[in-house]
Amino acid sequence: MADSSTLVAALLGLIEGLTEFIPVSSTGHLLLAGHFLGFQSAGRTFEVVIQLGAVLAILTVYAAKLWAVFRAAPRDPAARRFLVSVLVAFLPAVVIGVLAHDVIKTVLFESPRLIAVMLILGGIVLLFADRLAANPRYEDAMALPLGVAFRIGVIQCLAMIPGVSRSGATIVGALLLGAGRRAAAEFSFFLSMPTMAGAFAYDLYKNRDVLDASALGDIATGFAVAFVSAVLVVRWLLGYVATHGFALFGWWRIAVGGTALVALLAGY
Repeated sequence: MADSSTLVAALLGLIEGLTEFIPVSSTGHLLLAGHFLGFQSAGRTFEVVIQLGAVLAILTVYAAKLWAVFRAAPRDPAARRFLVSVLVAFLPAVVIGVLAHDVIKTVLFESPRLIAVMLILGGIVLLFADRLAANPRYEDAMALPLGVAFRIGVIQCLAMIPGVSRSGATIVGALLLGAGRRAAAEFSFFLSMPTMAGAFAYDLYKNRDVLDASALGDIATGFAVAFVSAVLVVRWLLGYVATHGFALFGWWRIAVGGTALVALLAGY
């Protein structure tokens, strides 16, 4: 029978995979679940490392498309512009992430009440932004203007506050800037690859002195479960939001954040 830490790691990996690419804040869900389950990794490394499983899920689903883009880039201006747009959108997170890393990990990550409040506020914003997507100007995630991509990248930096949601910030930003629902979700997928890989590498470097070798089994479990569940979510999400929008996720955020806030105020 699996011990309790392995089961908790698998549960957290499932939460990560199911929530990373939908706009509900995977980090917020992980930290709240860890709080109520009494789980906390050294330097919060577990929570960051298992996100790499979700990155690999995106790479798996989009491998053929990305390979075609990279092959076409030397001769195709549209392919080059798409790669530049992702890079431009990624740069603000690099600057803010490096400058604010210690505050984010030691202060913001340790505030469950802040996470619950941000889940609620983010849900309200998502419901509002979803209503604006009725007449989009941009339907192709691979053809967003560079200025729009950069502004989405700036908005993505809000997700460094746990509970905001990286995918939620980029999707809301894209919707407010004129992208259609499907294009907003897909650009969020593309932008997640360098953003999450960069966060993983930098966090691993910053916490190299507190890594616990005994926790590698739990990390591997969480990583594997996150990968499988994220693949399933990515394959499902674009079709769903194109038809139904993001309202479900907005209400989910409000429900989870409200429940967590009540529990925290009650002393749990």
